[in-house]
Amino acid sequence: MAETVSWRPKTGEIPTSPGVYRFRDPRGRVLYVGKAKNLRARLSNYFQPLRALHERTRRMVLTAASVEWTVVGTEFEALQLEYSWIKEFSPPFNVQFRDDKSYPYLAITLGDEVPRVLITRNRKLKGAKYFGPYTKVWAIRETLDLMLKVFPARSCSDATYRRAELTGRPCLLGDIGKCAAPCVNRIPKEAHHAIAEDLATFMGGGDQRFRGDLTKRMQEASAALNFEEAARLRDAIGAMDAALSKTAVVLREDVDTDVFGIADDELAASVQQFIVRGGRIRGTRSWVVDKELDVGRGELVETVLRNAYDDDVYPPREVLVPELPDDADELATWLSQRRAEGRESEGLRGSGRTRLHVAERGEKAALAETAARNAAHALMLYKTRRSADFTARSQAIADLQDALGLDEAPLRIECFDVSHLSGTNVVASMVVFEDGLPRKDQYRRFNVASTTDDTDSIYQVLSRRVAHLDDEEAGPAQQGTRFAYRPNLLLVDGGQPQVAAAKRALEDAGVTGVALAGIAKRLEELWQPDSDFPVILPRNSDALFLVQRLRDEAHRFAITHQRTRRKRDIGSQLADVPGLGEARVKQLLKHFGSVAQLRRATAEDVADVPGFGPVLAAAVVDRLHQGEGGEGTATPEVGEVLDAAIPG
Repeated sequence: MAETVSWRPKTGEIPTSPGVYRFRDPRGRVLYVGKAKNLRARLSNYFQPLRALHERTRRMVLTAASVEWTVVGTEFEALQLEYSWIKEFSPPFNVQFRDDKSYPYLAITLGDEVPRVLITRNRKLKGAKYFGPYTKVWAIRETLDLMLKVFPARSCSDATYRRAELTGRPCLLGDIGKCAAPCVNRIPKEAHHAIAEDLATFMGGGDQRFRGDLTKRMQEASAALNFEEAARLRDAIGAMDAALSKTAVVLREDVDTDVFGIADDELAASVQQFIVRGGRIRGTRSWVVDKELDVGRGELVETVLRNAYDDDVYPPREVLVPELPDDADELATWLSQRRAEGRESEGLRGSGRTRLHVAERGEKAALAETAARNAAHALMLYKTRRSADFTARSQAIADLQDALGLDEAPLRIECFDVSHLSGTNVVASMVVFEDGLPRKDQYRRFNVASTTDDTDSIYQVLSRRVAHLDDEEAGPAQQGTRFAYRPNLLLVDGGQPQVAAAKRALEDAGVTGVALAGIAKRLEELWQPDSDFPVILPRNSDALFLVQRLRDEAHRFAITHQRTRRKRDIGSQLADVPGLGEARVKQLLKHFGSVAQLRRATAEDVADVPGFGPVLAAAVVDRLHQGEGGEGTATPEVGEVLDAAIPG
């Protein structure tokens, strides 16, 4: 492989000033836009030896044919120009947003002579003020229905309004008190405009002022023996309370903030946005981000915010994120500028600054954690749905067959993962996907003879698996095993060493006709036997999602089995402690309540158990801590064979 690309610019030609750079392909298409405090330092990172680059960065550099840059005066100007160019060129290697949802908003057309309240997905209404977005249309319809009892603003269409003006008869909403009927001059248009403005203020978080005002007027009407008016105001307060109950109080009443939660992996990220106004969650939004290059959490946060506050959306006074980017100050300045522009377009005073920070404690931190949990669930759901789609599954299988050069489609894929604790308690898992879907009834768990070598563990497990392939070919009636069908493809978690060990297991068993590949964790590469270079599946391809899900499922199943064994093996782990028998082990577990509590206990804690002196307590703690370490790759008792299947 060449050291670097032939079109690399000379280092001395690249300025050291702040600026924005663009990579282009041979046809002139912009592939990637980035910004830098120091253009020379940043661009030199792309022109290291190709073998040292991250795989996705290497692919981008090899696809490009040139790079150009524009020098600017400050880092803030670089941020603005980068944002403009990404919007203009939509470069394929920049983070791409997959937001196919059109969210419903509550809009109030304050720019009209007679404002209208409506539910819409159109964010381009001139002079309108928006509230939301809301995840469900029915939720905002219920809220609007309640609020029209308190703020009877017009919600009819323009055609209905004009017809009422011509006939002198209001529509049904005017008759039932959910519209002040300016169309027939029941109130002046100026008074109706004030009602619409009050509704906008209420939806923006000023609810307590209105509730207090209504309560005071109800009490005054009651004191004046105007019970009909008091009852009307009472119903209005009840409607307001019912509307407010649909959005939980999460923070102080004066808090306006947007809370972002992000969950990501090597390929994609899920974003959850909580829109808090007046201390209440007024709306939520979620979307998925495709990651082409290897970007850190801080850089991802920056891209998320720039897309969240697009041309027609401006930020609140405070934005909470999971991690601050390197240029947080410049980003906060940009957000403040967007806020000022947005408020000015709505005729509002006092733009103020937008504060960008990470919530570390208190109610805001708890809300940020909730947003992060929602993002993690959304990412899992996104990947599951994509994998479960029939068309996507078919395409994934076909692409995988083509990428690996297989003679037949890999309709049955078995993926193996090994897990251990610092070389002890080694276990392995086998997960099965047929037609791109998991077959949990055919998952298998293995206990592996003690070894400190990952490749030896892979060899043991694959040897035991392929030993039954001939039985399977004989037909189900003659099978003495619990394996169902011969696989088309075997995947192992690891790179070239693990693939070589798996290949040796197949050769020693005399097995042919079964494809084999390894999944390298960091770059999602596929390594085939005797190959000097990995197979790189196209970014965001369905095949890559399928492979990633296989790997993750095998890892999850292995870790689950290992944790189960650790709990089960506490007795055998303590069996070699002199003076400690089965009865005393039970006494320990009864005293501490669980294995986890026992493992956290100190020698002094164990010595408090009746019958345990300082010497025995110290021996117990030493033995329990001998096997602790990180979860990685495989060891149980020698000779222990395949476990029973776990129904899915």
